Amino acid sequence: MNAAAPPSPYVRIGGAPVVRAIANRFYDLLEQDAAYAELRALHAADLGPVRHGLTLFLGGWLGGPRDWFERGPCIMSLHRAFPITPQLADQWALAMTCAIADQEDMDSDIADAMTQAMGHMARGMINFGLDAPGASAAA
Repeated sequence: MNAAAPPSPYVRIGGAPVVRAIANRFYDLLEQDAAYAELRALHAADLGPVRHGLTLFLGGWLGGPRDWFERGPCIMSLHRAFPITPQLADQWALAMTCAIADQEDMDSDIADAMTQAMGHMARGMINFGLDAPGASAAA
């Protein structure tokens, strides 16, 4: 007897339309809310390509089509060239948290897990502005 695999988070949240709505809301926040001005400044004037890329990334990450993951470099490698400070990582995580929270019909367990994982990912990309290990503030 074969048990059917449970539906992926991608399917459970509503698939491509919901993933697209999250990515669009994320970049709308960057464009419209001054709280994300520093993060917005790192992006090109045209957010179309990154909106599309984030949609593909999130879709694959949630168990949907794997197009983004089959195209080449990992997410960490793509962001390595940017000076990502703790403040920028926090801005990114907050914008993503808000974008996810704005999806009213989204399964709350998946939304919570996604918010937590995306926050961890954002903080994992910090590559600038951290004190050196073992360094202490001058007295």
